[in-house]
Amino acid sequence: MNRSETRPGTIVFALWLLVFSAASQIMIISPILPQIGEDLGVGDAALGTLVSAYALMVGVFAIISGPISDKIGRRRILLLGTGVMTVALVLHAFADDYVSFLAVRLFAGMAGGVLSGSAVSYVGDYFPYNRRGWATGWIMSGAAFGQIIGIPLGVVIADRLGIKAPFAVFAVTMGLTWILIWLKVPQPDVKRSQGRLTVGGALRDYLAMLARPEIAWASVAFFLMFLGISLYVVYLPTWLERSFAEATPNGIAALFFVGGIANVFTGPQAGKLSDRIGRKSIILIACTGLSIVMLFTTVVVTSFWLAYPVFFLTMVLVAMRVSPFSALLTALVNDHRRGSLMSLTVALGQVGFAFGGAIAGPLFAQRGYGSNAALGAASVLGMGLIVWFFIPEPEMVPRAAPGALETPAAPGPDAG
Repeated sequence: MNRSETRPGTIVFALWLLVFSAASQIMIISPILPQIGEDLGVGDAALGTLVSAYALMVGVFAIISGPISDKIGRRRILLLGTGVMTVALVLHAFADDYVSFLAVRLFAGMAGGVLSGSAVSYVGDYFPYNRRGWATGWIMSGAAFGQIIGIPLGVVIADRLGIKAPFAVFAVTMGLTWILIWLKVPQPDVKRSQGRLTVGGALRDYLAMLARPEIAWASVAFFLMFLGISLYVVYLPTWLERSFAEATPNGIAALFFVGGIANVFTGPQAGKLSDRIGRKSIILIACTGLSIVMLFTTVVVTSFWLAYPVFFLTMVLVAMRVSPFSALLTALVNDHRRGSLMSLTVALGQVGFAFGGAIAGPLFAQRGYGSNAALGAASVLGMGLIVWFFIPEPEMVPRAAPGALETPAAPGPDAG
């Protein structure tokens, strides 16, 4: 299989379906968290471990899979990750208590680690820099469609059929993703890592990347991005359900539907706009606005209906930064290190998500949701400032002719 046999739109759709399936099975945890607690007999403080355990395994296995991806190629790592994730989601059907549910979330986290950064790394391999915002925007909109379709549907299914049922649905869509990648997604013709794959060699490569200030700061920014989202989102449905009688499972499903619409319309447009005017200004504006919205959530949302415009705006601002930031990261290293970089940053981001999930429970139980939102706002603002001051913006190359997929010039002499 080669580039001439596959349309770029088909590749974008395959990676979109991957993101849709992976993001949906992650995001469904938050809105059904109260039901999981009731069904499994888990207290508020411990519920966050179901989120943090998954994120922690993603971080560990992202570190492991990054160098492997650079060595064996992006297509093989995509097939491996989607196959393992399909099996992990099927195994949710056999979880009947807290320990077994935690175990299958850990296994799913292993698969998530293999997949982490793979879609964006593939975009970096296949598309020129001045098309990566467009491609990344559409692919990442899969997460938004997860909010529009996957999460509301999952919440309703969980309410009627139990907490295991949504994971079976996402196992089917992930299995279809594996088939589509096998049939339609080629291995990009880029330089792969040539050295012998060893633990010591991988560790040296990671340390060499982190020695570059822009990559070290990008890793911190990813950590703060995921930390802020985890602190804000994980206990938002729980706070709403306990504060407002109207916040039923159907109401929470509708809330995620509204947020997903905002994400769908914003993500691709933000990515496309960043192809024209650059990434950093969009990221800073989004992070500043998002931190303000987070900080004042508990002040503004005095009735459940007010959660809809607030969450809509939250998702607009989240989508504004994801696509530009991902596209920006793909240009910081050359092709044969891109998988390692994306896995490194995503791993540290997942550590941030795990840390946020771990502390969100005690914060919520002891100080209320306002403390979660305030700390999340500080994390988000910190991310924006780091991107603005410490991560360079590569020069945009002139737009290639339609169908051209040449690799842009290397970002610098030390970018290897």
